[in-house]
Amino acid sequence: MSLNDTPYSNRLHILLLGRRNCGKSSMINALTGQDVALVSDVAGTTTDPVMKSMEIHGIGPCLFIDTPGFDDEGTLGIQRVKRTEKALEKADIALLFCGEDMQQELQWMKRLEAKKIPIILLLNKADILSDVHKAVMNIKELCCVKPLVVSAKQKRGMEEVRQAIIEKMPEDFGSQIITQNLVGEGDLVLLVMPQDIQAPKGRLILPQVQTMRELLDKKCLVMCCTTDKLDSTLKALSSAPNLIITDSQVFKTVYERKPVESKLTSFSVLFAAYKGDIDYFVKSAATIGQLTSKSRVLIAEACTHAPLNEDIGRVKIPRLLAEKIGDGLHIDITAGSDFPEDLSKYDLVIHCGACMFNRKFMLSRLQQARRQHIPMTNYGIALAWLNGILDKIEL
Repeated sequence: MSLNDTPYSNRLHILLLGRRNCGKSSMINALTGQDVALVSDVAGTTTDPVMKSMEIHGIGPCLFIDTPGFDDEGTLGIQRVKRTEKALEKADIALLFCGEDMQQELQWMKRLEAKKIPIILLLNKADILSDVHKAVMNIKELCCVKPLVVSAKQKRGMEEVRQAIIEKMPEDFGSQIITQNLVGEGDLVLLVMPQDIQAPKGRLILPQVQTMRELLDKKCLVMCCTTDKLDSTLKALSSAPNLIITDSQVFKTVYERKPVESKLTSFSVLFAAYKGDIDYFVKSAATIGQLTSKSRVLIAEACTHAPLNEDIGRVKIPRLLAEKIGDGLHIDITAGSDFPEDLSKYDLVIHCGACMFNRKFMLSRLQQARRQHIPMTNYGIALAWLNGILDKIEL
């Protein structure tokens, strides 16, 4: 990807919910002005949540999540509705299409409200409704909210929908800063990036790209090197870096060789604050010292890549935990959207930096752990603790 591309995780996630054939896919096409979603008169054309990344004036980069109808039936229909329920965890805003009796819609409104997801009610297909006013008043009486009257087919009401999305956007959306206030204009930042098997040939991994882009936007002086070139890079600099950002798996090596005056952190630690709750992660890291050979740990990855040699989540962290705690520690590993609803059997959850998830999705997992009183930390924080330098790095 180029530095100018906006990854899924940084886009506003707009979820479309409604019954089969209510016009969800047509709405995406109407809002974007492009035929990006498959449309058919046959109910149930969309069988799984489908993501469409677009850019809309006034909103910016966004990701539409087109879902199957929540009135789907049969064994497969039930599974599809469950996938729609999971999609709620990622939603920043929901476009809820109104039905005739609104019974199912009211149930979904409660689910959205419980997750504090802003809702925009849409009364679609206004071009074929016999009595629009009556339908609007009925919905307002049942939901205490007046729906927007639209026609995706005729592209009517699209400006009102766009304005409603802008008004419903979370106030803090897009305001998170990866490097926070650690550096400012003119500061020298050294990025230590081991190009191992996990880094695709010819490319940098997403956290490195996003962090580098932000530093350039901040007008910082950015220098990059691999771990084996750290000493020669430091010698080549006329002054010590204000900040060194490294890959967490070489935390100890970089800490032992960095200038005393240089602050140190890692990409994963930065993303712990950028995507999640850094305080909860740090507090939970202390649980590592309480683990025993009878404990159970869940390691959760956002990516779904094939396991690699020396994989940080599947190999390196488990090995360090075994060295610290001893044999017998039970470790489960999940990837992508797979994440147990019931975490009660775990003594600790260690999550990756979640660069592939939006902040809303990561926070939903944190809330899930909090509700069940399960400590959760992340890769960078856990590795800093295991290397004995958590109190010596920048958080």
